[in-house]
Amino acid sequence: VQLQASGGGLVQAGGSLRLSCAHSGGILRSKAMGWFRQTPGKDRELVAGINWRGDSTEYANSVKGRFTISRDKAKNAVYLQMNRLKSGDTAVYYCAAEGLSTYRIPLTAGEYEYWGQGTQVTVSS
Repeated sequence: VQLQASGGGLVQAGGSLRLSCAHSGGILRSKAMGWFRQTPGKDRELVAGINWRGDSTEYANSVKGRFTISRDKAKNAVYLQMNRLKSGDTAVYYCAAEGLSTYRIPLTAGEYEYWGQGTQVTVSS
């Protein structure tokens, strides 16, 4: 099982970025997936999650209306479109897949078993 996140970078406030998470397919196709972010000294927080079918999503209140998570099963990929970025969005972003397959979207990091490496997103004000 592998996940590879990409798409981070430096962007001005108000700009957009699209993060991609390429995964190895297989069992990950039947798992909910999420994007987390982490800043120094803080726990990882769920930014957005999507269920295994791709027809249900969850968002942190701080990103609702600005971020959109989606998945493409044919391409074994999950995306996070981030619009109207703010300096507070600066963090390392991680994609993850749940451990025990469920029919819901896990909301805590402990429920995710598979993690990609992080990709840095820096928003300058």
